Amino acid sequence: MTAPAVNDPKIAARDALLDALLAMQTREEMSALLADLCTPAELRAFTERLQVARLLDAGGKSYREIAAEAGASPTTVVRVARYLKDMPHQGYRIALDRISSAD
Repeated sequence: MTAPAVNDPKIAARDALLDALLAMQTREEMSALLADLCTPAELRAFTERLQVARLLDAGGKSYREIAAEAGASPTTVVRVARYLKDMPHQGYRIALDRISSAD
């Protein structure tokens, strides 16, 4: 696989999005930006996935129990579990570790 060119417009656009997200300084600012960027359904899906990740990380519940508690489909629970455990990006892991250390 070849690395994308530095001047790739899609990479530059993604980087601009990441910079905009990182520029938010409060929950209110982040909420306003996400409300502008995402549909209500997309925001619910993000919220649901993070809740599933938190419940999986806490342990002690079956996938079926987690799906019911988070209002998620069993497919979503399985997908989040796979990303939490097996995927190289480890975005869920980073987020969970950081939010748990802030508590």
